[in-house]
Amino acid sequence: MKPTALDLFCGAGGASMGLHRAGFDVTGIDIRPQPRYPFRFVQADALNPPFDISRFDFIWASPPCQAYTVANNIHQHTHPELIEPVRSMLVASRRPYAIENVPQAPLINPVTLCGLSFGLNVKRHRKFECSFFLLAPPCGDHKGDWVTIFGRTVLERSPAVARTLKNGPVYRRKHLGTGVGRAAMGIDWMSREELSESIPPAYSEFIGRAALRSLSDG
Repeated sequence: MKPTALDLFCGAGGASMGLHRAGFDVTGIDIRPQPRYPFRFVQADALNPPFDISRFDFIWASPPCQAYTVANNIHQHTHPELIEPVRSMLVASRRPYAIENVPQAPLINPVTLCGLSFGLNVKRHRKFECSFFLLAPPCGDHKGDWVTIFGRTVLERSPAVARTLKNGPVYRRKHLGTGVGRAAMGIDWMSREELSESIPPAYSEFIGRAALRSLSDG
């Protein structure tokens, strides 16, 4: 039998797909319907699951990031800060876990992953707090053309094409279609809105394989 993984706040399943590719039998849970989620799905509050989460071999959590984003700091919106209660729940489960969020989130000893590290054409930095050792690959100097997904927009970025003393480097920006964003992220089943809330499956596949090694080491 395959080892089992639970994906809390699973969304449309970007992280779940990576865990599946790593070798897990995946179950996702989210408070919203997820009609395009590709695996076993439970619609429920991820902070109050309708089952004992310790029955899973590995637990992944991607709590909503709005409270920690740069945009939220600018606009001063009020969003719940969920990382601490999620961490408490995962520690109490006594199972290996990973928590994913944006670079500004208050994670403990996180590693940063970038799509450029995995041969993807997307710069999408995300941080990961893991209960086991994880050494992240470097993402390099970000030279060349690549895609970024900000909010619900897919943008092409390029190296600096001009520079001023006052404003620093100037980049080309070109709005692109959802298909380009899907290809850059390695995701072919999501809408643009779902894509904007996801991570490339390559990230969770990399972490999932590390989790499997941790499990095999006992």
